[in-house]
Amino acid sequence: MLNPGGVDLFKAFFKVLLAVTALATIAALTPVQLHAAQLSSDARGAIPHDVQQLVAIDYRVMQNSSSAMGLRERVMPPELKQFDEALRKSGLNGSEDFDQFVDQLAFALYRPRGEAKGDSDSLATVGVAQGQFPMADILANFRKQKIKPQLVRTNKLYAMGKTGMVACFVDPSTMVFGGSESVRAALDARDGSAPSLLTNAPMMDAMKTVDAAPLWSILDQKGTQTMMRQILGEAGKVTDFETVRKRLVASWYSMDFQHGVKFDLTISTGDSFTSATIASLLSAAVAYRKVSGSEPEKQALTATDVQSDAGRLSIHFATSDTEFISLMQSPLFQSMVH
Repeated sequence: MLNPGGVDLFKAFFKVLLAVTALATIAALTPVQLHAAQLSSDARGAIPHDVQQLVAIDYRVMQNSSSAMGLRERVMPPELKQFDEALRKSGLNGSEDFDQFVDQLAFALYRPRGEAKGDSDSLATVGVAQGQFPMADILANFRKQKIKPQLVRTNKLYAMGKTGMVACFVDPSTMVFGGSESVRAALDARDGSAPSLLTNAPMMDAMKTVDAAPLWSILDQKGTQTMMRQILGEAGKVTDFETVRKRLVASWYSMDFQHGVKFDLTISTGDSFTSATIASLLSAAVAYRKVSGSEPEKQALTATDVQSDAGRLSIHFATSDTEFISLMQSPLFQSMVH
């Protein structure tokens, strides 16, 4: 049997939760009506096939709170912060407020095709923004600045100011942005020159279960294995877990903030034994933390439920806005963001 063995798995779990849902953590402070962060067919078609993780969020949730934007600086992963900064500072419409036109934002972490060294661990990121973009103003600004686009077939790539990134409007409501190579890969997928997310059946199936939420994410097998390795830390190095790791298939999570903070993570495994083994390990870690945690941490533990059923491991976390804010002020949270 796997044993926590002094490894603080609960802390590790919440550290991963903070990393992969940093935008959601910010959103918890924003008392606004949320909508589903669904991706259009054009947006999905512009995402490369070999996605390791896809994160989608209602962008309004982050922009409508000054306190949330302050917290953003502390908890957003550097790679996502770079994309968000590029979006806010792009000046595509001739001013510094281009992000006001963004309604949904998605980030795809994918494995590039045809790596020269065959490095399957190599990952790239591309962003997809959806909204009602002022195309007349954007094109007028490009002409004023004498900015000439790069052509990829009939697609036009424009520099996003001084951010080092480029953007392409695949239609008036969908913009693909990121590094030049990543955007070209996205356009290859959209134009049919390379497979897209639309042909990735496991990821498309996973998306159906979560894309009605204001924030959601899906991970493929390798992404799920990486996440669990981060959660389990040292415990993940034991022989038993190596057997379990190979049976992890995929995972998906969603978050909702309309009535407090709710987080649901599902991990699909190859069999009931695997899901039960991991559930037992995480449940033991939760019980271990209850002995020494602070009051906010104990409340969070009480709000965390780990279940196993028919080859699926489910983790549910629900708490009030007030209790979640208290948790963010706890030693546990502070140790993870510093």
